[in-house]
Amino acid sequence: MTELRVCDLTVRHRGPRGPVAAVDGVSLEIPPGTSLGLVGESGSGKSSLARAIVGLTPVHGGRILLDDREVRVRTIGDRRRLGRLVQIVLQDPDTALDPRMTVRRTLLEAATAFRRLDRRARAERVPALLELVGLDPRFADRLPRQLSGGQRQRVAVARALAVEPGLLIADELTSALDVSVQAAVLNTIRDLQRRLGLSMLFIGHNLPAVCHVSDAVAVMRHGRIVETAPTAAVLRAPQHPYTRELLAAVPSLRTPPPEERLP
Repeated sequence: MTELRVCDLTVRHRGPRGPVAAVDGVSLEIPPGTSLGLVGESGSGKSSLARAIVGLTPVHGGRILLDDREVRVRTIGDRRRLGRLVQIVLQDPDTALDPRMTVRRTLLEAATAFRRLDRRARAERVPALLELVGLDPRFADRLPRQLSGGQRQRVAVARALAVEPGLLIADELTSALDVSVQAAVLNTIRDLQRRLGLSMLFIGHNLPAVCHVSDAVAVMRHGRIVETAPTAAVLRAPQHPYTRELLAAVPSLRTPPPEERLP
């Protein structure tokens, strides 16, 4: 379990007329073993915040703390140490999966990035990771192109979990998936977070979907957090007009379809 605290964070991007604050004085907290949903429209700054937390985007103000230690990524060693604590799964699983590598090789590469595994542990690790994300172990010898979009996303999640991080960031995890598999993937993520005791930041633009996997929800607009509350309170009595707009605009989640299986 890892605690995340973001304090008055600012991230600027270069615009046609000069620097633009993509993240403008954002503060949020994820207690150990809990999940926070971050919701907002495209361009609201959600992904910029996520990339700053994992050290992929420079921070121009404020602080990021993991277990009360400030995150500063200045060297390759800093990035490796951060990777032991935090992993991110992006919208497009192809960014995490080498098309030339089998699922087995991808997962073993991640599992051995920070620790050595003997032959027996290596043999057991891949099936265990696949079963963890709801995939048959026989998927291990497939290439990414031989998997569906939902299956590739599950492998990307397994790759992140192979490192055994304390904090998992899921950035628009289901937005590129067919509606018929979104709910199943969301249920898998929710169950994993609870079973493993992970701290999680789940980012999306669909408020009901984000609420489905989150203990609390933060609503982001124009680079700022406009509302933060426990999930039940957001669904029952949203306080900010933008939150009410998001909630009214999106239908409830569908009933989850059966898990994807081998043909």
